[in-house]
Amino acid sequence: MSYTRIWVHLVFATKHRAPLLSTDIRYKIQRHIIQNCKEKSIYLQSINGYTDHMHCLIVLGRDQTIAKIAQLIKGESAFWINKNQLTKQHFVWQDDYFAISVSESIVPKVVAYIKNQEQHHAKKSFENEWNEFTARYGFQIDQD
Repeated sequence: MSYTRIWVHLVFATKHRAPLLSTDIRYKIQRHIIQNCKEKSIYLQSINGYTDHMHCLIVLGRDQTIAKIAQLIKGESAFWINKNQLTKQHFVWQDDYFAISVSESIVPKVVAYIKNQEQHHAKKSFENEWNEFTARYGFQIDQD
């Protein structure tokens, strides 16, 4: 049997970073994503977000890819949001996402960071955070 433990910090935003995720809606979506991950054997350690994005800390299974996990989480949750009419307009996640590996030694720090998103974004916008992430990790961003 093969064993893996690859932590990934996955961040994705609403289309055009529209602030559609009020606290009530965000918590409903988070509970749904947690349940959906359990059903799809996706190990989700932590989830939280703010008005325009979500953070997930996941462990990749031995036959899972980041792209497939992102597709399963984003696609199914957008379908569920629209089916349940949680937003006044048609809901779509942005096509892109941010995913970075996380060392086992800093998992508690990442969990705390994800847990404190509301306090964090009271001081820093998601756009500023996104720009810092992309600069820190050397990502080239296509503007749409």
